[in-house]
Amino acid sequence: MSHRLRGAICGIVAAGAGIAVAELFAAAIRPAAGPLVAVGGAVIDATPTVVKEFAVRELGTNDKPVLLTVIALVLVQLAAVTGAAAARWRAAIPVGAGLLGATGAAAALSRPASTAFDAIPALTGALLSGVALWWLLRERRERAPAVPEKGVDRRLVLRLSLLAAGAGLAEAAALTLATRREAATGRSREAIRLPPPADPAPSLPSGSPPGLITGNTAFYRVDTALTVPRVDPAAWRLRIHGMVHREVVVSLADLLRRPLIERDITLNCVSNEVGGPYAGTARWLGAPLADLLREAGVRAGADQIVARSVEGMTIGTPLATALDGRDTMLAVGMNGEPLPAEHGFPVRMLTPGLYGYAGACKWVTELEITTFDRFDAYWVKRGWSPRGTVKTASRIDRPKPFARVAAGPVTVAGVAWAQRRGIAAVEISVDGGAWIEAELLPTASIDTWVQWRHTWTAGPGAHSIAVRATDRTGAVQPGTRVTPFPDGATGWHTITVTVG
Repeated sequence: MSHRLRGAICGIVAAGAGIAVAELFAAAIRPAAGPLVAVGGAVIDATPTVVKEFAVRELGTNDKPVLLTVIALVLVQLAAVTGAAAARWRAAIPVGAGLLGATGAAAALSRPASTAFDAIPALTGALLSGVALWWLLRERRERAPAVPEKGVDRRLVLRLSLLAAGAGLAEAAALTLATRREAATGRSREAIRLPPPADPAPSLPSGSPPGLITGNTAFYRVDTALTVPRVDPAAWRLRIHGMVHREVVVSLADLLRRPLIERDITLNCVSNEVGGPYAGTARWLGAPLADLLREAGVRAGADQIVARSVEGMTIGTPLATALDGRDTMLAVGMNGEPLPAEHGFPVRMLTPGLYGYAGACKWVTELEITTFDRFDAYWVKRGWSPRGTVKTASRIDRPKPFARVAAGPVTVAGVAWAQRRGIAAVEISVDGGAWIEAELLPTASIDTWVQWRHTWTAGPGAHSIAVRATDRTGAVQPGTRVTPFPDGATGWHTITVTVG
């Protein structure tokens, strides 16, 4: 085995040990300071919008695992190069370890909710990696022969095995701590008893078909959190401050004692392509935000609510949308149970009629009343529209694209939405022909999507089917295709099917 290959193997094992210890250190004290998660978050922040949109479109909910895998592969390459160089040049050890530590520390400190402590796990892991690599290569360098040795260096194999075993134990311990924290949060969530709403949602209209309400496990998830925040509900606090006459701080218990409202609301992600899956409807339970804002007393001139989550994400919401009579709320329940961790437990903000990036901050802990001139929230800094009003959209769910169906009657069905305006009509067109009005099924309110269907008499051959919706203001969904950036996609969802 060549010296470079030996060095590369040593570098990978040493780096793995250092990272495992760093993750264990972070898991025990502050999980958000873990170097892999911190670097991943920094990469997400630095990624151009067009690349982010591609990842969401092509990878869906797998985008985060793919990102972490790529980061791990890059670290393996860096470690291998460092080890190979260190086999001949000892100074490569502090250079490589220093680069590893500096990258992790800088990423950790770049996170919005970071503290100076967050750099310690990455720096500790880098120091350990450097020491471990020096230990692995020490005797090899002192006895380096002019030509490669034959046979197996048993001492090196033993050291590699011990170090790899230690790394494995550290990683296992980190995973155990994470599992325990997740279990503790789960128990705390299960212990919460949601009160009955003071203002319950009306019963779903007679004839509402299955699928009007999206189950919690099926509800889409799009956010930048590489790991789901685990928030202790007993310690959670919401602070309302900024351009207010008096600062307000409430606990979860405070919220649950307030008169709560229950509403069926459709939520959409602005990243949704035409016909995309990032929309869902749930029955939400929460405290009206308008009441809390009135208690705080909003000062004249304010026009933006900046919501901050526990991990530092900022969401900017027009202040008017919390005070204009819509059911903007601090949601604590989803479909009859406390919010799932993935959807913002213990409390999230929800604003009907706005895309999630502009009105639905998960794991919210702070509301700052300010102006759009003074502050740009996370997505606005990256070029997205500051207002985030949901556009009228429609989607074909049956039949599926490229499906093969039998000739004769075929049910074409899907959903359409235009929150705060409502859907007045849905039409389909086959092969570019005349628009035919579909049947609208009963729905809950103007804030929920509408299910629709039409029986099409299908003839043999390949056919295209398009759909468009008209909202209750009379505006027809535009047919021009526009990508989601910067304020939501437009265009008619069109599928192709084969009959026969």
